[in-house]
Amino acid sequence: MKKIGSFIAGILLSATVFAGTSEYVVQRGDTLSKIANKNKISVQKIMQFNNLKNMNFIREGQRLKLMPMYSQKNLNEQMVMAANWYQTSGEMQALSYQAFNMAKIIYYADLTSNKDNEQKRAVVVDIDETVLNNSPYDAGSIETNNSYPKEWNDWVKSEQAVPLPGAVEFLNFVVKNKGDVYYISNRSVKLLQPTINNLKKFGFPEADKEHVLLKGKTSNKEPRREQVAKNHRIVLLMGDNLNDFSYVFRGKTMSEKADLVDNLKSQFGNKFVLLPNPLYGDWEGDIYKGNWGMTPEQKNKARKEHLVKWE
Repeated sequence: MKKIGSFIAGILLSATVFAGTSEYVVQRGDTLSKIANKNKISVQKIMQFNNLKNMNFIREGQRLKLMPMYSQKNLNEQMVMAANWYQTSGEMQALSYQAFNMAKIIYYADLTSNKDNEQKRAVVVDIDETVLNNSPYDAGSIETNNSYPKEWNDWVKSEQAVPLPGAVEFLNFVVKNKGDVYYISNRSVKLLQPTINNLKKFGFPEADKEHVLLKGKTSNKEPRREQVAKNHRIVLLMGDNLNDFSYVFRGKTMSEKADLVDNLKSQFGNKFVLLPNPLYGDWEGDIYKGNWGMTPEQKNKARKEHLVKWE
């Protein structure tokens, strides 16, 4: 009777183990490849979830995780308050108006103080979270295991991003007052037409192939800014990321960026106008020390390690 019971228990255990559960108990003769095939998961992921250094070193009876203890869905929950603030707060709306009002003051001051300068003026703006609001895309990842860039191209092609408060009015003011607008974004150049369509839909000026400069081979925006500067005097730049303003921030660590911001503090509010973006950015990568390949669990740990807490 004991043998029959053990046999049935073994069958039940096997059924549980191989039915897409979160854990697998290594059996005699198993290899990671066999386990991966049976459970429709890659060897690399099993190694990652279990912090294995050698794919050939597993032992009978060892319990292997088949999914992370802390998933992307768990990590995405951390975005709830940032998304709410961005989408619903009057403070976000006010900061956007403030940024574009400041930009107008800077541009108007240049009009009056540089009347004799014959070189055409230009204003350079980023697109995402600078003039267009993509927060519905980011909010859409909450309660899912999705993360950028999944479905990003589909979102852009839907042309649903709305303008940030004050953006359309300011950029039209520039064009009506002896200036050109250039949209320098790290959206893929493959998304050029839907990006232009989205901008045109809401009345953004100069939304065309000449003025919308998207990412080709490099995410470095400096060559595109230099392209604009060949025939224009750039009066000001607007963005939600330090790399939207100068190449000097590119590839720098968190502390190096902080020092550079201190050194360039006179430029903010004079030539650089920064908009708030708590949803994503290079600042997040700085927390991971550039290692975007971290697991959700590792990212969660890194985020919390950088918090300054009162004790």
